[in-house]
Amino acid sequence: MTAIKHALQRDIFTPNDERLLGIVNVCKAGKKKKNCFLCATVTIERPVQVKVVKVKKSDKGDFYKRQQTWELRDLTVVDAKDASKENPEFDLHFEKIYRWLASSTAEKNCFISCIWKLNQRYLRKKVEFVNVSSQLLEESVPSGESQSVAGGDEDALDDYQELSTREEQDIESMMEMCEYAISNAEAFAEKLFKELQVLDGANIQSIMASEKQVNILMQLLDEALGEVDTIEGKLSSYEEMLQSVKEQMDQISQSNRLIQISNTNNGKLLDEIQFLVNYMDLSKGHIRALQDGDLTSSKGIEACINASEALLQCMNVALRPGHEKLLSVKQQQQMFTDLRDTFARRLTNHLNNVFVHQFNHFSHFKMSIPQLYRSSCLSLPGHDQSSTLSQHTAELTLPKHSPLHRDLLRYAKLMEWLKNTHREKYEGLSRTYVDYMSRLYEREIKDFFEVAKIKMAGTSKEAKNKFGLHGSSGKLTGSTSSLNKLTVQGSNSRRSQSSSLLDMGNMSASDLDVADRTKFDKIFEQVLSELEPLCLAEQDFISKFFKLQQHQTVMPPLAQPETEELDGSTASRIPPQNDHRHSSSEKDMVRLMMNKIFQSIETELNSLIALGDKIDSFHSLYMLVKMSHHVWTAENVDPASFLSTTLGNVLVTVKRNFDKCILGQIRQMEEVKIPKKTKVGILPFVTAFEEFAELAETIFRNAERRGDLDKAYVKLIKAVFVNVEKVANESQKTPRDVVMMENFHHIFSTLSRLKISCLDAEKREAKHKYTDHLQSYVINSLGQPLEKLNHFFEGVESRVAQGVREDEVSYQLAFNKQELRKVIKEYPGKEVKKGLDNLYKKVDKHLCEEESLLQVVWHSMQDEFIRQYKHFEDLIGRCYPGSGITMEFTIQDVLEYFSSIAQSH
Repeated sequence: MTAIKHALQRDIFTPNDERLLGIVNVCKAGKKKKNCFLCATVTIERPVQVKVVKVKKSDKGDFYKRQQTWELRDLTVVDAKDASKENPEFDLHFEKIYRWLASSTAEKNCFISCIWKLNQRYLRKKVEFVNVSSQLLEESVPSGESQSVAGGDEDALDDYQELSTREEQDIESMMEMCEYAISNAEAFAEKLFKELQVLDGANIQSIMASEKQVNILMQLLDEALGEVDTIEGKLSSYEEMLQSVKEQMDQISQSNRLIQISNTNNGKLLDEIQFLVNYMDLSKGHIRALQDGDLTSSKGIEACINASEALLQCMNVALRPGHEKLLSVKQQQQMFTDLRDTFARRLTNHLNNVFVHQFNHFSHFKMSIPQLYRSSCLSLPGHDQSSTLSQHTAELTLPKHSPLHRDLLRYAKLMEWLKNTHREKYEGLSRTYVDYMSRLYEREIKDFFEVAKIKMAGTSKEAKNKFGLHGSSGKLTGSTSSLNKLTVQGSNSRRSQSSSLLDMGNMSASDLDVADRTKFDKIFEQVLSELEPLCLAEQDFISKFFKLQQHQTVMPPLAQPETEELDGSTASRIPPQNDHRHSSSEKDMVRLMMNKIFQSIETELNSLIALGDKIDSFHSLYMLVKMSHHVWTAENVDPASFLSTTLGNVLVTVKRNFDKCILGQIRQMEEVKIPKKTKVGILPFVTAFEEFAELAETIFRNAERRGDLDKAYVKLIKAVFVNVEKVANESQKTPRDVVMMENFHHIFSTLSRLKISCLDAEKREAKHKYTDHLQSYVINSLGQPLEKLNHFFEGVESRVAQGVREDEVSYQLAFNKQELRKVIKEYPGKEVKKGLDNLYKKVDKHLCEEESLLQVVWHSMQDEFIRQYKHFEDLIGRCYPGSGITMEFTIQDVLEYFSSIAQSH
């Protein structure tokens, strides 16, 4: 057991700074015996912790490992089972009851005694020991072999002291002097005892020899004590003398401290005064500028800007705690507030006057465009009204407001000051500006669009006559609240208001031509080119003048409901500040102001687009390209800008018109009716599709919205295919194959020439249909030019198919050589040529001249005729070998027949 205890101390407890004081070999009671050790340990460091550790031998080797640990303070009961009889069983009650069986009763008793002593020494905790002999529960046990493991080890460890380095060296040197110390310990001990006696004697003699010196020392000490008493008396008298001086010095020190505090306070007071003077003092020049400064001259405006910035700095100074309670500070702040309100009022009034003056300046005009138009209508009879109108219409340009912007931008810094100091007046000015400018722009834009509409409607005199814009029977009116309507009267009022593919296919020189459309395109481009810089310049001015560029702000919506009437009072247009409910970015505020100022642009653009579409539905192609380009340009500058949003909305309308134009063409294709007794030829909508594609490719070259055109192409070409087949099926005068062949050949030629990539599949389909119907027409028209020969050889082929050998066909009664010669004689070369000539005349009557397919068809018929001829000769050679039977004409004769017939016609 000692060896095991030593091994456990070394391997398990020493690395954890613990001492093993008790150990018992146990196994669990009532189960298969698996031996382990219960160990009682204490920690080396203070405070001491007492533990019971279960240690078990590892399954993989001969070393021991800690399996479970309990704190001794958690132990409540120790049950030894029987105090009178030897019984190795015992129980330990921790959080639950653990039942153990010791290897011997002696080991059990030693371990329980160790637990009791550790509890008494370290814990003083009431642990209940049940069925334990009273002899074991003793606080101390006599030394000897019967001493418990716990008590002996603990006392020995407490009394033990390690040797110092010097003591070790002394012992080693002494043992070197006595070589026999190890071999004869008794002799060594006897020698040490003798030397100790010698040292004791020497010490006693030394003490006895120094007795006289000790007496002398004691006398000197008595004298020294007397001197100390004398010095203490003198020090006491000195202390009494210095007491009064000490009190005076304390008073002086206190006075100096008060003076220092006073100086410190004076310095701090001076700093506060200098702070207030430096940061809350406004010069007289700035006060004069704020009260009476000139807001019309550049020098006066500069002085007001400097004064307003200085005032803002004074008002925004961060006061230190307590400053606001000073009367002078309150007075100064009140003065600043009064100056701010006074200057804000002066600035607001002045800018209001500037807005009114500029509005009145730009609002002067001589006669509106509608008046010019009405005056032209009242001209003398017989006078060309279009020339009168052109003399009075102004150029298609919008007035520039750069002088107004340049003049107002001088006040931009003052507006920023007003925004930061007096928000209500700032908002009032913004509304006043928006109100005046919206009325100004509304009038200018209305007149501008009236000019554009008159120029657009007057692209040609024929266009006016076509739409009833002549004399007093038609008039053009403009409105900012609804789309302008074109009133069409006269005998042609029932006519379609939009041009169609059919119209385009039947145009004459008096109708709308490419020059008119090009002129319309230039007018529309000029309108957009005038609007774009106008809106960008106004938006840039609003951003700079009202300082609406970066930070988030809370402002009421500037746009009033459309149903409200604007009155003459500025205050009535400013909603109260309590209604500020919507928070939006400053970019959003710029857009809201722009929407209010240019609220008529979108309406007028839609009106102009409606007019252009009414004049010629193909104008939607031009408008789609132009509008897409301007939207793309505006989005590159600012995707969320007013211009980008407005043009985007209008682009939607243009795209709808374009889609309606395409649907209109498809609908008119479906409504096409061909006269029963008229040769069909190339259908009008096929020719019209060709001209539409040529026009569209010219317009959409390098356009951003090419995808829209490609989708329209697909819809149109499908409609063309369907309706060509429909007309071909309904045709009575012209064979179906001819209608299909000619029109699909025309479509294929058109697509091949224009090289429209999105229609490659349709191009291949058109070629396939053209080829199929050409072959079908050739076969059907050519029919059986040698009818009896055909019937004869069909019978020959049927016999061969029934199993008759080819060389035995000639022995059949109905198909012998005599019958073959009889049939061949019925088709001499002269009769064949006559039949071919009639066929040529029939084909010429079917085909139209504009497609020029007669020679192509005639050549295909020649190839088909020769194919049939060779087929007959082949059958004769295989079924009638060696008969010498041949046709009455040769292939060379057939070629001459076809060539001479073509040349003769």
